[in-house]
Amino acid sequence: MRESGNVSVAIVTCQTMPEEDVDEELLLAALADAGLSPTLAAWDDETIDWSQFGMAVLRSPWNYIDHLDAFLDWAVRAGTATRLFNPVEVVQWNTHKGYLRQLATQGVPVVPTAWLGVGEELDLVDLMADRGWHDVVAKPVVGAGSFLTDRITDPRSAAAQDFWRTLCTDREVMVQPYLRSVEEYGERSLIWIDGELTHAVRKSPRLGDAQESVSHALPIAHVERELAEAVIADIPHELLYARIDLIRDDDDQPMLAELELVEPSLFLKQDPTALKRLVRGIAERL
Repeated sequence: MRESGNVSVAIVTCQTMPEEDVDEELLLAALADAGLSPTLAAWDDETIDWSQFGMAVLRSPWNYIDHLDAFLDWAVRAGTATRLFNPVEVVQWNTHKGYLRQLATQGVPVVPTAWLGVGEELDLVDLMADRGWHDVVAKPVVGAGSFLTDRITDPRSAAAQDFWRTLCTDREVMVQPYLRSVEEYGERSLIWIDGELTHAVRKSPRLGDAQESVSHALPIAHVERELAEAVIADIPHELLYARIDLIRDDDDQPMLAELELVEPSLFLKQDPTALKRLVRGIAERL
């Protein structure tokens, strides 16, 4: 670690934020209190010299979904100029949700998914019938938040057909069954920081224009901890943080919904010890 008074840490965001980053203020204040001179820096600001920073931490570059190639090019440059976390190899792998397909082939229990390539014509009615799905969630393979994500129960409806046409225009698409457990038990986001699971939160389904509803910090169930730790253990790169989103199946067993390694909300407000651990992890890497 360098002398704390001479260290500047870039907290990577974007110039036009699609929504508020609720972790941002807490993290900036905690880093400043630790003497680490945090600077909020947009990845898409071409005037920034990234070599001036001792480290760059990806937090809210959420417009990358509209500029993926440019973002990946930036990550390579930034990762050469300074230490980037999570590292560029992780960014390249994790910004495309095809990683779920890879993990499934490796034996990780992943929410069942139908994958459609760019320009692939497949009728939504046929897709759901072939899979035996009567209630699904469809979304882009490259996406963040609830962008173009919606639940479909009647694929023949005009609204569903309009959404499907919009979704499938010039992008890869994924379709998954809607799992009822999200309504009561909820989707569980497990937060992993610098080698340790710190806490979990319950999230309600975030579809269409709905706002995200997040619980207070929750204990982590044993079966969820086992799955999350097994998934993280197989990542062949150093991680500073991760978020493992799990959904229970009809047999009440956890399945991986998403593994967020680039820009996840870490729900630091819910667990102050997680914030302290993140700051310490950043300081130790400088």
